[in-house]
Amino acid sequence: MIKVENVSKCYTLDDGEKIEALKDISFDVKEGEILGIIGKSGSGKTTLLKALRGVEHINSGSITINNITVNADSSQFYYNMLKKETAIHLQRSFGLWPESVRENVLRKLYARKYFDEGSTDFDVAESEFGEEADKILELVSLSEKSDHYASVLSGGEKQRLIIARQLAKRPKILLLDEPATMACPKTKQEILQAVKKINEELNITVILVSHLPDVQKYLADRVILLEDGKIKQDGDPIRITDNFLSEMAPLSNINNISTNEDIINVEDVYKRFYLLTGGEVLQLEDINFKVKKENILSLIGPSGVGKTVILRMMAGLDSPDKGNIFYKVNDKWQDINIPGITRMEIRSKLGIMHQEFALNHYATVLNQLAVKLGYKNQDIVKEARARAKSLDLGEELLDSLYLLTDLPEIEAKARLQQVGLMPEILNDLFPKFPETATKEAVKDIFKSLDLPLNILYRKSYELSGGQKVRVMLALILISKPEFLLLDEPFGDLDPITLRDITNSLKNISKEYGITIIMISHNTDFVKELCNRVIFLDNGKIMNSSTNVNKIVNEFISFCKADYLMEDFKKNV
Repeated sequence: MIKVENVSKCYTLDDGEKIEALKDISFDVKEGEILGIIGKSGSGKTTLLKALRGVEHINSGSITINNITVNADSSQFYYNMLKKETAIHLQRSFGLWPESVRENVLRKLYARKYFDEGSTDFDVAESEFGEEADKILELVSLSEKSDHYASVLSGGEKQRLIIARQLAKRPKILLLDEPATMACPKTKQEILQAVKKINEELNITVILVSHLPDVQKYLADRVILLEDGKIKQDGDPIRITDNFLSEMAPLSNINNISTNEDIINVEDVYKRFYLLTGGEVLQLEDINFKVKKENILSLIGPSGVGKTVILRMMAGLDSPDKGNIFYKVNDKWQDINIPGITRMEIRSKLGIMHQEFALNHYATVLNQLAVKLGYKNQDIVKEARARAKSLDLGEELLDSLYLLTDLPEIEAKARLQQVGLMPEILNDLFPKFPETATKEAVKDIFKSLDLPLNILYRKSYELSGGQKVRVMLALILISKPEFLLLDEPFGDLDPITLRDITNSLKNISKEYGITIIMISHNTDFVKELCNRVIFLDNGKIMNSSTNVNKIVNEFISFCKADYLMEDFKKNV
């Protein structure tokens, strides 16, 4: 059904350097097979998937899918023919219509026949495709969410909706690039079951890129291991994934123990959200916990229970309906929800890394580090206060503008537009750090993150996936924050790179006395890094303990995550 023969793909960077993403790749895939592809970040997995999709032109070799063959000399017409045979879901892709789940699927079904998704006539779509839409939603376990707006779905639910939209195209081959990576164990199990069901009931051939060995063992009939653009091994999922993991660095023997000093106090926090259609979707209540200095604390729980909401409130990006969140800064307790200079002082010592992080596409790494250090250097509050006075800006407005420096770029720009300000005002108030000083400041951080200094002059699109995440972490750590908030930023890292991040975070927390509060759905990562865990469900704290392994195992059992269960691991 699929034949890949001697395929190579090379990219040329702006400085003329050539990167060989794929080197003489050859393999076959049988009809109805689930082929797994595993490898480190930057090994060529996504490039291979895009080549199979027809969105990347290959430099040599050939790809045959059914009766369609493309090679280096093929025109775009033939590459487009591959798209008719395949459907793809790319990692971190959340392109959905701001409508209900069912309407998102109906649009794709309508476009299959009428070729224009944007002008969908829903009366026609309902009469012709309503029954098919319901069957597709049942396949991906979204029937109960059919009337919910896509914007209020959890990350895992969005991924299943994207798969549902791809199924609406009736593809012969489904290409999945880390489809379950950002989901909690419960949702991940549902996604894996959906893929199994799609494969078995529709006989769709699946090519699954996933760096998670447990996922490959659970789903794949066969696994290919990519390394540096080449096929290193091809065969049994257990043997291949075990060989892959053998390259993992040993876990650091640093023992991260918190002090007895409380430095964060989340007190009686209550927050309620509603669906746009009027029904209640989430209610956080009785959220109480304290964080000790040098804690490495993880919030765990199913998707959609409020973990990110709590972290955003802790960052002062959103406010609770009731309750307070206090930080101990300069030996004084301050509420991060009270605007003004004191909140700026908290924020200057706070680093936050969001789930859907984004680096500036065209700016160099050095430039982005200089900008971030301009936001977070030790004298920033005093300097910004003086600049604001010269611009006739009040302290509360200055604080509100400073808040934007911790938001994702798109959200920050949207908030500025709401009040009629241009993004350049942030550069006026918080100018970037001198580049020479920035290079000096970043040396030890780059060393801790195993990043070479020569990438300082590269742009974001010239970095591998693993390098992008570590550069983003360097952006947060360059100012040596006292508090570090991590909202699942490492979900799409391979386990070998993630082990390096684990060791780096353990070292950085110990060396600089940084307190870390994070969200992660990777249970091994939580067990290896954290010294405390809080388990949340249905808007409430279910359990909290320094016995991390015990609580995490209870969570896995609660999620009925078969792919992580010891019984499954013993029997594969």
